[in-house]
Amino acid sequence: MELDEKASQKAWYVVHTYSGYENKVKANLERKIESQGLQDVIFQVVVPIEDAIEERDGKEHLVKKKIFPGYVLVEMIVNNHSWYIVRNTQGVTGFVGTEKEPIPLSDEEAERILGAMTKEVQEVKVQNGDIVRITDGWFKDKTGPVKEVDASEGRVKVEIGGALMDLSAGDVEKV
Repeated sequence: MELDEKASQKAWYVVHTYSGYENKVKANLERKIESQGLQDVIFQVVVPIEDAIEERDGKEHLVKKKIFPGYVLVEMIVNNHSWYIVRNTQGVTGFVGTEKEPIPLSDEEAERILGAMTKEVQEVKVQNGDIVRITDGWFKDKTGPVKEVDASEGRVKVEIGGALMDLSAGDVEKV
């Protein structure tokens, strides 16, 4: 492998792991970075997760869900040594790309994936027909009935003065 000959830039790479080993790979890799002083070539290890609403026992619960099960993102400069360290971490099956040459994510792809992680879904505590009061924004303190609930996005539609308002579940409270 001739990775050192290429002027590799810092970029995000996708690492494939055994299913269910994502957090173990992250922890093992972070230990290696610390113990071997690799902070100048391996910068971040991320298991992409997002907030999601799951229904259990008839109730909705806010849970952390892996966006890409079986994959971990690593921000790094690829050279022979850093490639070897990541590739030979327990639970890693390889990089996305060719066997000898990992392919970095584009800046847009990395921003989209990392941005999905910061999206916060509000837990929905109301249901269709409930009368709610708006707690924020232009229509603060107005009340109306909930007409639609989208628990997966943390959104509710409330009828105010004949108009349907699309609101974050965190901006309403049951009256």
